[in-house]
Amino acid sequence: MNGFRVGEDDFELDGRPVRLLSGALHYFRVHEAQWGHRLAMLRAMGLNCVETYVPWNLHEPRPGTYHDVEALGRFLDAAHDASLWAIVRPGPYICAEWENGGLPHWLTGAVGARARTRDEEYLGHVNRWFHRLLPQIVARQHGGGGEGADGGPVIMVQVENEYGSYGSDQVYLRHLADLLRAEGVTVPLFTSDGPEDHMLTGGSIPGVLATANFGSGARAGFATLRRHRSKGPLMCMEFWCGWFDHWGADHVTRDAADAADALREILECGASVNLYMAHGGTNFAGWAGANRGGGALHDGELQPDVTSYDYDAPIDEFGRPTAKFWAFREILAQYASAPLPDPPPPLPSLGSPVSAPLTDWCSLDTLLDALGTPESEHAVPPTFEELDVDRGLVRYSLTVPGPREPYPLSVRGLRDRAVVYVDGERAGVLTEGTPTLLAPVAGHARVELWVESLGRVNYGPRTGESKGITGGVLHERQYLHGVRARALRLDAFDVASAVRGVSVTGPGEGRPGLYRGVIELAAPGDASLELPGWARGFVWVNGFNLGRYWCAGPQNSLYVPGPVLREGANEVWVLELEGAGERVELG
Repeated sequence: MNGFRVGEDDFELDGRPVRLLSGALHYFRVHEAQWGHRLAMLRAMGLNCVETYVPWNLHEPRPGTYHDVEALGRFLDAAHDASLWAIVRPGPYICAEWENGGLPHWLTGAVGARARTRDEEYLGHVNRWFHRLLPQIVARQHGGGGEGADGGPVIMVQVENEYGSYGSDQVYLRHLADLLRAEGVTVPLFTSDGPEDHMLTGGSIPGVLATANFGSGARAGFATLRRHRSKGPLMCMEFWCGWFDHWGADHVTRDAADAADALREILECGASVNLYMAHGGTNFAGWAGANRGGGALHDGELQPDVTSYDYDAPIDEFGRPTAKFWAFREILAQYASAPLPDPPPPLPSLGSPVSAPLTDWCSLDTLLDALGTPESEHAVPPTFEELDVDRGLVRYSLTVPGPREPYPLSVRGLRDRAVVYVDGERAGVLTEGTPTLLAPVAGHARVELWVESLGRVNYGPRTGESKGITGGVLHERQYLHGVRARALRLDAFDVASAVRGVSVTGPGEGRPGLYRGVIELAAPGDASLELPGWARGFVWVNGFNLGRYWCAGPQNSLYVPGPVLREGANEVWVLELEGAGERVELG
């Protein structure tokens, strides 16, 4: 019998028992020209399957407006060409340390806490999105009538994602499972949750395979899973072999030998596994998400994720094998039916480092006039969602009436960071934890607050919370009304001709604004971009958004995929929001 099925004890592929040795590799975190190399690296490590999420907000930036949904299909085709099976996790929520957990800002801004429930408005959007997305999966199912006699590489599809860490709406989960079937998904469905009773009872669906996510303690984790499911193959759907970093925190790593021991324990249990991550990639274009601290409740301080999603994975951000790669390969080779292929040749890298000044500059106000939205006036500050801003910043302008004595100026519900100017002079930087200016403000005064989102929360009960100024601006105890707002969305920079058309207004001299320059290269290749002396902002190379940089660390450089660069002149734009350096260094 052709096809993939869930047996009482094992997975079965075309009538034969099979163990899935899978690795997570997200197509949206890797430059498309490098997919083939990264997939070949998975094969060389000893994997027979690749797993990917699908970020809804990347592909539907506005309701009914779709962007390159076909990228998923192209990636699945590349996986098939690499002789890998594929597991697809279409959400609608994905977590993944991705902006808003993959949910569109326009959706969570409208439905709020009704997201990820049976709510009709929410499900109406989900139904429309899945109807647009799922043909990319359905046409590539193994044994499902796709290309070739046995179809494509897709062997399993996930229902929601770690839902037991969030909710308990079984009506919602059943709706999603039924929707997947109605849209033509015939391969096995599954759920994945932490190996805890409340998570498995909240996130599992009767009749649908349940899998567990953990980084160690496989025997204990699978014992908990068996209390809930006495039959069915065991699988760790997310074996956390590394971890991710937050801005301003220490870099996180996991010892290769420790991770290898944990992998060995999973396989000794007779289980299948999905390495999370096999290759992490990069949160290009400001799509990194954020967590909330505060322990198990995830209701504390904001912890924004860095641009790199290296994850201390066995294949690093540049696609190179690490010590963890070789340790895993040695273990996985014992479960292979044939000798493992050698890793593919490394991709070209940049030769000698190159440094270049960025001499062209324009102010943030000039940039806003050229690329920003029209200014609007409101009684109270509008949120980013109300202004239709997913990634970017908003300038809020208001007046402190006068004459009046100096009083503290503060912002309630600030998410996430505001550079404040009073009468044109910088007065300080405010955050959620430090919402009040150090120096009191007297009236009459003009106040501008340049507010940036550092990434929407992607996990826990505060997923989907609004960005911007969500509670108002206070002078002493008095709310200041009559707020003007104007947004600069990051996707405004997608039109290169518009950015090049912005008038240069003089030397930057370290001030915030857009800096432009050119780096000459003899030959392109993978590179790192460093910004010595720069504070915080975003970088584009030849129109490609590398993501956010921030001197807060721990990330000190940005990965530049070789296909982004070219021989000769390479155009660099830096949007600096606090205080600029003079040069950038590519090496």
